[in-house]
Amino acid sequence: MQQGTLMRKVKSKSWKKQRYFKLQEDCMTIWYQSKRTGKTESAFSISDVETVREGHQSEVLQSVAEEFPPERCFTIVFYGRRGNLDLIAGSAEEAQCWVQGLRQLIEPRSFPLTFALVSCTWIRDWFQKADKNKDGRMNFKEVQRLLKMMNVDMNEDHALRLFQDADKSESGTLEGEEFVLFYKALTQREEVLSLFQEFSEDGKKLTLLELVDFLRQEQLEDEGTEELAMELIDKYEPSETARARHVLSADGFLMYLCSPEGSIFNPQHRALWQDMSQPLCHYFISSSHNTYLIEDQIRGQSSIEGYIRALKRGCRCLEVDCWDGPNGEPMVYHGHTFTSKIPFREVVSTLGKTSWGNSSSPLPSMGTSPPSSHPQSAEGSWSCWPPAVRDPRGQGPWRRWVAQGASLSPTTQELKHKILLKGKKIGRLEDTLNGSGDEAPDVSDDDNGAEAEEERRRAKVNGTQHGSALQKDKESLAQALSDCVIYCKNVPFRGFQEARSHSRPSEISSLSEAKARKLIRDEGNEFVRHNAWQLTRIYPSGMRTDSSNYSPQEMWNVGCQIVALNFQTAGTEMDLCDGLFSQNGCCGYVLKPPFMRDKETLFNPSDPSSREGPGPVTLTIQVISGQQLPKVANSKEGAIIDPLVRVEIYGVPADQAHQETKHIENNGFNPRWDETLQFQLHVPELALIRFVVEDYDKTSRNDFVGQFTLAFANIKPGYRHIHLLSKDGTSIPPSSLFVHIRITE
Repeated sequence: MQQGTLMRKVKSKSWKKQRYFKLQEDCMTIWYQSKRTGKTESAFSISDVETVREGHQSEVLQSVAEEFPPERCFTIVFYGRRGNLDLIAGSAEEAQCWVQGLRQLIEPRSFPLTFALVSCTWIRDWFQKADKNKDGRMNFKEVQRLLKMMNVDMNEDHALRLFQDADKSESGTLEGEEFVLFYKALTQREEVLSLFQEFSEDGKKLTLLELVDFLRQEQLEDEGTEELAMELIDKYEPSETARARHVLSADGFLMYLCSPEGSIFNPQHRALWQDMSQPLCHYFISSSHNTYLIEDQIRGQSSIEGYIRALKRGCRCLEVDCWDGPNGEPMVYHGHTFTSKIPFREVVSTLGKTSWGNSSSPLPSMGTSPPSSHPQSAEGSWSCWPPAVRDPRGQGPWRRWVAQGASLSPTTQELKHKILLKGKKIGRLEDTLNGSGDEAPDVSDDDNGAEAEEERRRAKVNGTQHGSALQKDKESLAQALSDCVIYCKNVPFRGFQEARSHSRPSEISSLSEAKARKLIRDEGNEFVRHNAWQLTRIYPSGMRTDSSNYSPQEMWNVGCQIVALNFQTAGTEMDLCDGLFSQNGCCGYVLKPPFMRDKETLFNPSDPSSREGPGPVTLTIQVISGQQLPKVANSKEGAIIDPLVRVEIYGVPADQAHQETKHIENNGFNPRWDETLQFQLHVPELALIRFVVEDYDKTSRNDFVGQFTLAFANIKPGYRHIHLLSKDGTSIPPSSLFVHIRITE
């Protein structure tokens, strides 16, 4: 990669400053300085970078698209809430040099992370932080400071003993390999070594047969175990000699346990593993609410970044609120509020470029309040969308589906690479097929009715109501726009009996969270049956002006497919969403259990005994230890956490539970709990397990440290590592928990 490259850092159309960017010798840090003053402005670590986007894939770079070609532009996207860095290189060649170079540096860090690489990166990062005078050596005082930074409260005599053992040159300092030795002594895993020796006859290695015994007895691997053992040795044994002898050393054993194969998350379920030939209504679909917003619901910023982030996160159902804008330009924003606006054509262009990055599954799009005065300007922006959207009268799967009078919606397989519009429609689907459009439009819709009314009432209370918003005329709907609504026609919900008698699989109702809860409480079984053949969308209360979220679990318990959440707001609710949809290739679709796909099912989440199938299962979790847990954000210098682990079960009401370990004082580096927690699950098919690490505080609320959430169906039993995530859902290597899992009926 070139170093000391002169590029433009762009913050807006008018703010473009030239800066020198340079990759430091450690290949882990990039700094940049002003061309004018020569002063270093900032620096960031490669470990902070999530991805690199080429071309005009940000609002800022789109604003200068006429001035600078896409070949010279790229965006560095950081983990968490840190803002993007938009850059313009001097040439296309320079841009490619940086883009490809950065991608090569961040590529190995993509989950799942390898233990060896994480350790290497971790050692280098900590050495640089602790080497105060930057002489490439570390004296004992610097080591003591390092231990505090690493969340370790160690006896000074013990720390000095480790230091002297590693100081092979007897120079009073550690450098290079000496620091690596010190780090290895510091990270010695006694609990793993004990487990290793339990299956190793000589205590030094695991033979192929000993490893097979471990995999069968503890990890419950019962198919192709010998082949798997050979594979693990070839993959994780660092010694070439040991590999040739088909044995696994203690180091190799630890590397296996920290690998994807040793994770609590079944690695086979990371890929597409479910049946994708079922109707749309048979899947839970990852869905966002007001996708364009990246802040609050009243004055927040609207940005195409909201769509990019949601799609990258696996979201497959987006919301595009279109309103008439100046000069006939449709705009996207939250109506009747002070949120900023973005052109509809920019949203459509972004969807065309980013919709199929992670998934080829269909993309339902919630198009509410379509522009009425200039529908053709909106339609003209759709040229980048798939043919099934541009030409709804073509020979797509929907024509065969309607002609055959199907009783369920089309399959996800049939709708691959299609964007489906949810919106108002003139007449029936058959009228579109036959070319007839004389029937008056059905413009009623719960989402644009009840929610819009709630928004206007709330705005009035807050003093933001305008005279023009007091009236809402019936909009005239363009036939061309109506024809694009095929599988997701908005209809008002008037009860389950009415829906069963008159509704069709091509129709969808939107319900507020409050209305959905009442139906769950009063008619749980009917709700499950309804969702077995028709789509239902749930949206947050209009009173959630801070973009907070409701619990999606209670909606999934009755089979609601499109449970829309505010993706910009971190918290337990988004942890559950990420936990459910992290499986199945992150395609945004998860198949519902069989008893929720039967229109005559007896299942009611309030009565677990109504579920057909095996009886309850017992989940036993031994929380053994933690490794290199992060400090709490904004904690005092020198503060060390007192970690505890809480395991939370989310599912049907009878399964909701949580238990926690005791806290360990002053040890966030390698705490040991060795505590066993046990749960009984009546409907394991709907259960999500959330592991949370907190910093105990006896006088106030505990502080969040990290979490990991997954569906019960994705758990691998045995000795497993849980790789923790931050509040924003990003990985925080090498922080992890070590647990032992057992599942019994």
